[in-house]
Amino acid sequence: MTAETLPQSNDRLIVALDVPNVLQGVELVQTLGDSVSFYKIGLGMLTGGGLALANELKQEHGKRIFLDMKLFDIGATIEAAVRGIAQFDLDFLTVHGDPHVIRAAKQGAAGSNTKILGVTILTSLDRGDLDDCMYKDGLIPDMVTERAGRAFDAGADGIICSPNEAVMIRALPESAGRLIVTPGVRPVGADKGDQKRIATPAQAIRDGADHIVVGRPIHKALSPRAAAEAIVAELNSPEAQRAH
Repeated sequence: MTAETLPQSNDRLIVALDVPNVLQGVELVQTLGDSVSFYKIGLGMLTGGGLALANELKQEHGKRIFLDMKLFDIGATIEAAVRGIAQFDLDFLTVHGDPHVIRAAKQGAAGSNTKILGVTILTSLDRGDLDDCMYKDGLIPDMVTERAGRAFDAGADGIICSPNEAVMIRALPESAGRLIVTPGVRPVGADKGDQKRIATPAQAIRDGADHIVVGRPIHKALSPRAAAEAIVAELNSPEAQRAH
């Protein structure tokens, strides 16, 4: 791959490199070319060289990188782990949205450009799953909004939530100047996969998201580049304009 000058209008789309290995990740990035400027690398690839790929894409090819670690541990461990990751100057890093985790992560990221995003409730979970995990009673949107508010109060730069909760979180006074990033986004007609709380790309942006994360609908498409370009076009369409 060679370094590219990327248009910035497409950075609202974050493509999840949820492929089996780094080689396939590199192939997908090459296929997508300058149609995509922002990539997510998660735990599934991290153990197979994902951090090295993230650094290569960031430093050598001018891509923005979202490292989706969903870290959770005691404060001292979180702070140390985030300090180590922050040296790579990646753009976004996820940790669990618990206030003690957010505070420690912000301390670890101090002095870097890495933004700390708090995970509220995974978009693959519904109320039955939360019951199995012994979460308190309540509606998921209300619980996500409460967790988001507490994460913002603890210093989070942004929140990960499903598109279904973006409106409620954006309405929080604490959300001013903070990021909302939404996985669980599926173009019309796409397979839901393991996501249970979903929306279309335009709806997610209209409802308050700053960035959307899309994986399988792009990398499993017959033409991944065409699929990505269609999503970017939708994000730039009147249907994606946020109400004021």
